Amino acid sequence: MSVNLVEGLTAFADLDLHVVTTDRDTAAPEDYQWKRATIHRLPQSGRRILLDAIGPGRRQMKAFLRRLAPDLVHAHDVYGLMVKGLELPRIHTIHGFIYGDTLVSGERFARLRSRVWRRVETAGWADQPHIVSISPYVRERLSGVARGAIHDIENPIAPEFFDVARCEEGLTIFSAASVCRRKNTAALVDAFAAAVRAGFDATLRLAGAVTEPSYGELVKARVREHGLDARVVWLGSISAEDVRAELSRASIFALVSLEENAPLGIEEAMAAGVPVIASNRCGMPYMVRNGETGWLVPPHDCEEMGRRVCQLR
Repeated sequence: MSVNLVEGLTAFADLDLHVVTTDRDTAAPEDYQWKRATIHRLPQSGRRILLDAIGPGRRQMKAFLRRLAPDLVHAHDVYGLMVKGLELPRIHTIHGFIYGDTLVSGERFARLRSRVWRRVETAGWADQPHIVSISPYVRERLSGVARGAIHDIENPIAPEFFDVARCEEGLTIFSAASVCRRKNTAALVDAFAAAVRAGFDATLRLAGAVTEPSYGELVKARVREHGLDARVVWLGSISAEDVRAELSRASIFALVSLEENAPLGIEEAMAAGVPVIASNRCGMPYMVRNGETGWLVPPHDCEEMGRRVCQLR
């Protein structure tokens, strides 16, 4: 999403555009040019995102932005916490709720960590003079919390996704998401297995990095248990161009996450004209018209997912 936004902003000749980010692998600040934007990489101060956002990372970010002295700071996600209290004009786009992600992460002390994150995030949102809401789901969660103005602006889509030439190859299910508990990849594999048991000659193509190694092994074991090794293709991290190529031959785009705001993958699939199967929770029901542009399914009901795959064959 940030890449799409930067590319859009570089079209305005009168803008001096700077992108500031942190990088765990950067030992010292680095600057370089990308198109018409200046990219600034700062060292990530801590290994824990929360401590970085409210501690040394926040101090580093504020000091850098004060020196840069932009006319406007547009912060995204956790960076919005880093600019809390900054005296410069600013706006914050919320792409996800970390406390919600943490709650469904399956990690140790998830509930406790989620409560801590919720306190930190709500305090950060209350401090923002302007917030971009990418979905009605975001606006709902900000009710009674945000004190500044809320602006409803959906995620920007690269125009190339509207020009994808469709050429389906059999029954192909494509999913672009990191492999982790929140994205619910194992349930998608189980749903795919249900469709195969129903007699469909189908292929599941999974794009995205394995961000939770133990969960990745669980998903691969599930594939083996169902006897699907020859039908599941692991693509790993792929480029936007490769995503468009996958969508061109996909019959269905599937994303059955446990927690999402407005996933870019769903928007890109719909722009390309690919029907979607998505979870019936969080922000996804605001994106998919059930029975018209795709199906909304309970994220833990693998048999229901499988039935919807069969209907969209």
